[in-house]
Amino acid sequence: MKTLITLAACCALALGAAACGNDDNNSSANAGSSDASGNLSGSIKIDGSSTVAPFAQAAQENFQAENPDVKITVGTSGTGGGFEKFCAGETDISDASRPIKPDEEAPVCKKAGIDYKEIQVANDGIAVVTNPELKVDCLTTDQLKKLWNQGSKVKTLSEIDPSLPDTTLSLFGPGTDSGTFDFFTDEINGEEGVSREDYQPSEDDNILVQGVAGEAGGLGYFGHSYYEQNQDKLNLVKVDGGGGCIEPTTETIQSGEYKPLSRPLFMYPSTKALKRPEVKAFLDYVQANFEEIATASQIVPMDQGQADKAKAALGS
Repeated sequence: MKTLITLAACCALALGAAACGNDDNNSSANAGSSDASGNLSGSIKIDGSSTVAPFAQAAQENFQAENPDVKITVGTSGTGGGFEKFCAGETDISDASRPIKPDEEAPVCKKAGIDYKEIQVANDGIAVVTNPELKVDCLTTDQLKKLWNQGSKVKTLSEIDPSLPDTTLSLFGPGTDSGTFDFFTDEINGEEGVSREDYQPSEDDNILVQGVAGEAGGLGYFGHSYYEQNQDKLNLVKVDGGGGCIEPTTETIQSGEYKPLSRPLFMYPSTKALKRPEVKAFLDYVQANFEEIATASQIVPMDQGQADKAKAALGS
C-alpha cells in the first residue's frame, strides 16, 4: 500500500510538472512584442535585401536587448538571393525591396511547401547619387534611361545634355540579385532586368557608397537610407518623373511624390516559422515599434494606414 501511495504521489508530481511546462510554453507562444518577459529563446534566420537590412538589424538589436536568449542573424544576399534561400527552407524571414515574383519565385516556394505572409515594414526611395565633385542637381527619368538602358554607351552626362558635366563617369549599381536593380530597371528602363552591363555591381550597398565616393566621376543608385548614412560623402540628385524635380525625403517618399522611385519594403515570414513563439514575438515587435526602428535605421517609416494593413496581414 505504501508503495502504491508513493507511486501515486510521484505521478501527481510528474503531472504537475508537465502542467507547469505547458503553462510556460503557452506563455512564450503568447509573448507580446513590447512586453516580452525575457523567457523567449531560439534562433531566427533572416536574409535578403540589403536595403531592408539596416531596418532588420535595428530591429534585431532592439529585440535582442529585451530577449537576449533569442539569437537573430541578418544576411544580405539581395532580394532575389534571399528568396532563393527562403524557398529552400534555409531562412525564417526573407527581407525584400520588391514583392515576390509570382511567376518565378512564388512557384518555387509552393513546390517546396513554403507558405508565407507578405508584411510591409517600411518605405524607401531609390537614391540617385554622384560624387560631390560631379555637380548634378536633377536628372529626368528619360535622361536616366539614356544613361542606364541596355546598350547605352554614354560615358559622360554631357552626351545626354550639353549643360551637364563632361566628366567621365564611373557607374555603380546593384547586382542582378537585388530587388533595387529589379525595381529601378522596371521603372526607369521600362523592363525589369534590362540594363547596361558595363558598371560595377554589388549586392552590398556599402560597397556602392564607397565606389561613388571614391571616384570623381562616380554615379550610382541604391536605397535612400544609405545616402542618409553617408551624406557627407555623396551628392543627392533630384529626379524629375514628369512633374518637376523632386528630392527624396521622408515626406516625398512616404507620400509617393518622389516618382517613380518610391516603393514599399517587406519582410516575408514563413507560416511555419510564425508558429514559433520567438519569430511571432519578433514580428509583433517590429509592427509595434516600426517608427522607432525606422528612425534608428534612417529608413522611411510606414504611415499609419500602411501600418494597420501590415498588422492585419500579420494577424496580430
